[in-house]
Amino acid sequence: MNSSTESKIRAPLDWLKWIVVSALIAAAIYANWYYQEQSLLLRVLGLLVAGGVVFFISITTTTGRNVWNLVKDARSEIRRVVWPTNSETTQTTMVVLVMVFIFSMILWGLDSLLSWFVSSVIG
Repeated sequence: MNSSTESKIRAPLDWLKWIVVSALIAAAIYANWYYQEQSLLLRVLGLLVAGGVVFFISITTTTGRNVWNLVKDARSEIRRVVWPTNSETTQTTMVVLVMVFIFSMILWGLDSLLSWFVSSVIG
């Protein structure tokens, strides 16, 4: 089979899987509400199990595989980032704080000047 025939066959199954995923999520939310008098630990464990099942079903779809590949690629890109050192971060933060202070003083001065001018014109 070629890839276009495969994708046509997979598409209805993908929709069925997404319907099952939606039903599982709705059932988990309803069960969490219905059993609200039960132990929080049991409800959280139930939600985690339901989340795991939903994850594994959704990852078998075409869209799920694409999203999972995107997450893996993004994670590998994050590992390649050169993060600033502690001193570089501190220096950059200080420059930003000084510039914010300078511009706030300029804006305060302009506001005071305009306020004085308007009050002198109005009387």
